[in-house]
Amino acid sequence: MSLGRTLMVLGALLFAAGTVVWLSEKSSVRLGHLPGDIVIRGKSGVFYFPLATCILLSLIGSLVLWFLNRK
Repeated sequence: MSLGRTLMVLGALLFAAGTVVWLSEKSSVRLGHLPGDIVIRGKSGVFYFPLATCILLSLIGSLVLWFLNRK
């Protein structure tokens, strides 16, 4: 893949990610605060692990890479 095409693909992916983040801010379900994300509040701090968000982003990334590698 040439450098120009790689930069165009990366730019399109950044644009798509920005659109998803922008739209998720306006919806009631925000990325990073999905059901399934683990939050443990203690006396001296908070432990937060976005499990459902990580799984969702992994699936989306896998699909994008699968579409890009098809021939």
